[in-house]
Amino acid sequence: MLDIAIITIYLAAVLIIGIRAGRHVKSIEEFSVAGRSFSYLVIFATLSASFIGGGFSMGNSEKVFLFGLVNIFALWGFSMKEILVAQFIAPQIKRYDAPITVGDIMGHHYGKGAKVVTGIFSVILCSGILGAQVGAMGYIFNIFLGLDQMYGIIIGLGIVIAYSTIGGMRAIVYTDILQFIVLMVGLPLVLIFGVVKAGGVGAVIQAVPVDHLTFLGPYTLLAFLSLFFTFVIGEALVPPYVQRLFIAKDVNEVRKGTMLSGLFSIPFLFVTGSIGLVALVLFPEIDANLAMPTMIKEVLPIGLIGIVIAGVISIVMSSADSFLNGASVAAVHDVIKPLMNTDDEKNFRLVKIINILVGILAIVFAIKIKSILDILIYSYNFWAPIIVVPLVVAILGGKVTKTQFYWGMTGGIIGVVGWNFVLDAPFGIDGLIIGVIGNALLFTLGRFFPR
Repeated sequence: MLDIAIITIYLAAVLIIGIRAGRHVKSIEEFSVAGRSFSYLVIFATLSASFIGGGFSMGNSEKVFLFGLVNIFALWGFSMKEILVAQFIAPQIKRYDAPITVGDIMGHHYGKGAKVVTGIFSVILCSGILGAQVGAMGYIFNIFLGLDQMYGIIIGLGIVIAYSTIGGMRAIVYTDILQFIVLMVGLPLVLIFGVVKAGGVGAVIQAVPVDHLTFLGPYTLLAFLSLFFTFVIGEALVPPYVQRLFIAKDVNEVRKGTMLSGLFSIPFLFVTGSIGLVALVLFPEIDANLAMPTMIKEVLPIGLIGIVIAGVISIVMSSADSFLNGASVAAVHDVIKPLMNTDDEKNFRLVKIINILVGILAIVFAIKIKSILDILIYSYNFWAPIIVVPLVVAILGGKVTKTQFYWGMTGGIIGVVGWNFVLDAPFGIDGLIIGVIGNALLFTLGRFFPR
């Protein structure tokens, strides 16, 4: 009962904080970037809370349970990406006049068509990742609280829809701060109590299979490098993360906040992965996907269980709200506005309506149509091969043409589809990487052709 009370109080606090924080939002710009007024510490907290989803927490524990520390080393590709963004991309944001989406930057360099294309893929990507988080939300409520997954999804995402629709980015940032604090405290406690129960670090090292402690584990070097660079480029400059570059007071705050987030992810990923390693020692017979949930339920005392479950719920909610906002803002600002020339007042009404609709559709799909979610999640493979190369080259000051964007997009699509579907992803290399290479090659070639 104590644990349930803690979780209930936490969910109520998230809802109240989100609604109160966003009461005075009056425009789509405020809805998207919250006045561009935040310090580097806020950027650090909200960016970290956004990228720590189910994959980087429970998914990491599951993979380390199965394959060993190699999964942590591969995930550090994401950490490297954040550090590179802080060092090279963040300082360049000052070149743009008040952008609120990735589409604004693409439109600045490649024209209206590229902005609309970027907006469409932003909506698809954000909806797919939102769908994955919604499914995880139902799973968490079911496994920890015994609620039917449908009710868990409705409660969890219902709260997210409410505060994100009322308050937009400002509500998301304030709730992200609370969620970040709870998950940052909660998950290390699971590892600490687990290691103590296992008899200490030495006992854990002695008990796990030797392969689990090697650098490559069961992977070949080529397969590992493919996985590592998939994490480097897979979520590179996705809409919610780029929005965090727009909400700071100035470029220096952006750079420091992003750098801190990248550095923080290194020990955090080690903690969530190591929970899977300890679970292998304590509960070797369980299903791998239950590694973290089993640890939480079995090694923590009453009271702390509630705090940690709140932390796990935070992980999913903080990602869900960011991708929900990213989808609705991109749909209105990058697609509807350029095609229909709508005014700011109408756009503000539309972004709230679409925020609700996307959230409700995510609930329906998660409950009823699992295969649709699979299709949406697979669309994740098309973001980097289509958008990242032209986006990075443009931000870093390269001379680009409209033609190059479309050549690169063609190369990216051919690379992904050909490698994954025609050749069935040989050599353990992900089609996402081949798509990025294909984009880069045709993007470069496109420079030699007329605009």
